[in-house]
Amino acid sequence: MSRNLFTAVFDALMCHDPDDKVRLVERVQAEWEAGDLDVKRQVDIVEVPVPGRPDLPELVAPRALRQRGLGSKAGRAAFVHALTHIEFNAINLALDAVYRYQDLPRQYYRDWLRVAAEESRHFMMLRLRLRELGSDYGAMPAHNGLWDMAVRSQDTVYLRMALVPRVFEARGLDVTPKMIERLQSVGDEKTVALLEIILNDEISHVEIGNRWYIWACHAQGLEPVKTFKELLDQYFPGQLRGPFNYDARLKAGFSRAELEQLERV
Repeated sequence: MSRNLFTAVFDALMCHDPDDKVRLVERVQAEWEAGDLDVKRQVDIVEVPVPGRPDLPELVAPRALRQRGLGSKAGRAAFVHALTHIEFNAINLALDAVYRYQDLPRQYYRDWLRVAAEESRHFMMLRLRLRELGSDYGAMPAHNGLWDMAVRSQDTVYLRMALVPRVFEARGLDVTPKMIERLQSVGDEKTVALLEIILNDEISHVEIGNRWYIWACHAQGLEPVKTFKELLDQYFPGQLRGPFNYDARLKAGFSRAELEQLERV
C-alpha cells in the first residue's frame, strides 16, 4: 500500500535529529520518484509553529551573534556554521511548503521535494566541512529568522513563495559571490567549492519559487509584479535594497524590468 505524501513529509518535518531528518527526506524523495506516494489531502492539517530541530544550536536574536573575520580557522568555522544552520532551516522550509498546501498540482510537490533533497545535501556537505574546521553543527548559537518568516507567510501559497524564495533565498543569490571572493582571499578553496555548488542549486530553487508565485498570483487574479511590490511595502518597508545579482536573478526568473523597479525602491 502506498504511503501518503503529506504524512511522510510531516514525519520528516517534525524529526529532531538532523541525520534522521536527512534520511527521511531521501526516503520520501525516492518514494515519490518511484510513484509510491499518494497525494490524498489529510483531513486535519496539524499546525507547525515549530518544526523538528535539535536542542542545539541555541537560538538567539541576530544582533546577539558574534561577528568574526575569515582570517582565522575559528572565524571560518563560525561562518560555515551560520551557513549550515541556514541550510537546515531550508530543509524544513521546503518540507513545510509541501505539507502546508495540500491542493496543488503534482508538479508543485515534485519541485519542492527536489528542493528539500538538495537542501539536505547542502546541509550534509557544510556539516562535513564544519567538522573539518574542528567544529560541528550546534556548537555555536544561531538565529531563527528564516522559520519566523515561514510562520508569517503561511496563510497562502503566493505569500509564502513571495516572502521566502523571492526575498530570503533570492538575497542569497546576491551575497554569495561576495562570500566566495572573501573566502578566496584567505585561501579557503574547499568552502569556495561548496558555495559554488550551492549557488548553482539555489538559482533553480528561486526559479521554482518564482514560477509558483506567478502561478499562485494568477490563480488568485493578482498581478505578480504589482503584488510583490505591495508585499515588500508591507513586510519589508525600505529594507530590500541592491545591489542585486542580475545574472543569477534573471536565470531564476526575475525580469529585468522588475529588478530595475526594485533598485528604485
